[in-house]
This record gives sequence, structure tokens and C-alpha cells, in this order.
Amino acid sequence: MDELHLRQLLDQVASGEVDVQTAIDKLRGMPFEDLGFAKVDHHRALRIGFPEVIFCPGKTPEQVSRIAAAMRQHEQIVLATNASAEVYQAIRTVLPEAIYHEEARIVQVGQPEPTSPQWGAVLVISAGTSDIPVAEEARVTVAATGCQVHSLYDVGVAGLHRLLEHREMLEQAAVIIVVAGMEGALPSVVGGLVSTPVIAVPTSVGYGASFGGIAPLLTMLNSCASGVVVVNIDNGFGAGYFAALLAKHWRAGE
Repeated sequence: MDELHLRQLLDQVASGEVDVQTAIDKLRGMPFEDLGFAKVDHHRALRIGFPEVIFCPGKTPEQVSRIAAAMRQHEQIVLATNASAEVYQAIRTVLPEAIYHEEARIVQVGQPEPTSPQWGAVLVISAGTSDIPVAEEARVTVAATGCQVHSLYDVGVAGLHRLLEHREMLEQAAVIIVVAGMEGALPSVVGGLVSTPVIAVPTSVGYGASFGGIAPLLTMLNSCASGVVVVNIDNGFGAGYFAALLAKHWRAGE
């Protein structure tokens, strides 16, 4: 339950629309709910503005579905990342409204509340088509927070004119996420073109000398462009989450 839903509940109690016992039942699982194998943090949305997110690897489909059901009882948006089709089917058995963003490998239940028009927009860029799954993980994560998000894919440095064709999109974004594998040069290029924060995401895409994403990671960490920060290899979720936090505090003209 986030701050908006908590306020609504308290208003309903004050107006007599909801009785005290019903309110207590809704709040009973706060601040966390012990499922035995997991302690679901229902207070996270109140503390930081977005509910806990389920990382699926290492959990059984049943465990993920039980965590998702517990979160949904508290009217929280559910995001399950790195989710397989099997996990999606398990969640659907308890939450039929669940949707599967297959390319992003994210299961989502619920839609975000509309955000303030003062929020900035996030632009997600991928260097190549092979980087799109990680870029999509970032895009879906941003969208789930309610933030406006746009995408621009397959505009890597091997054909730089493809990127320069979209200078207006680059300049209008409040935050830019750049996803790249191979040598990972694209974030430095973008960082040299814009005055907004750039979040670089190295991917494990590449030939043997890329070392599963280590090569682009090191390139991004050594970027000569100011304003570029780096998340871990293939961490589209982390980039999307951080971009949404930045966009939330962005104001036009500031």
C-alpha cells in the first residue's frame, strides 16, 4: 500500500465509509508479512515511493506467485523481474490480470497512478537489436512507476548517423538510459551530446573478448564524457528504477 492508498483508507475511516476493523485488517500485514520463506516488505512504497520488486531467479514459481499475491492484497503494483513463462503462468493462476512483457522478462500486475505533469520523460536507447531485451527491461520498469518513457533502438556507433537523426529526442529527455554491449562506446557518445544525466547499461552481448559484458562495463566506467553513471551488466531494472527517481525530481527549466 503506497501513500496515496493509505490516505484514501484513512479518509474512508474518517468519513465512516470503512469501519475500523476493516482498516485494521488491511493494515495487518504492515510493515512486512512473513510467508515463512520470504518477508514481504509492504512498507517499501511508503518509504521510497515504489513497492518491493520480486527477483525471480532462485525462487520457485510457487514462491513467486505467493509473494505476488501477498503484495496484491495490499493494492501494490507487482513487478517480477527475470521471470520465465513458467513463472508467469504460476502468477496468473492467482492473479489472472497479470501480463507478461516477454522480451523484458517481466511479469506485471496492476497499473501505476498517473504521475505529475512536472515529471520529466525518460529515453531508453539501445546500441543494437541484440541489446533490446535489456533495454525493454529498463523501459517496462520506468513505465511501471508511472513515468513517461520513450525508446530509440539500434542506433549504435557503427552507424552514428542513425543516432544523430534523433537529436531532438535526446535534447527533450530528462534522463537517458543507454544500453550497449560489444565495446560499449555509445554512452560516451550520448554523454557528449546532452546536458541531462546518462545511465549506462553494459550488456553481455558480444564476442569472446567482451568477456560476457566486462569489456563494455570497463569502457563505460572509464567514459570521458561527464554526467555518465554505470549500473551492472544486464541490469536494465536498476537503470530504469534509478532513471524514474531522477525524472521524479526533474522540473522543466531547472
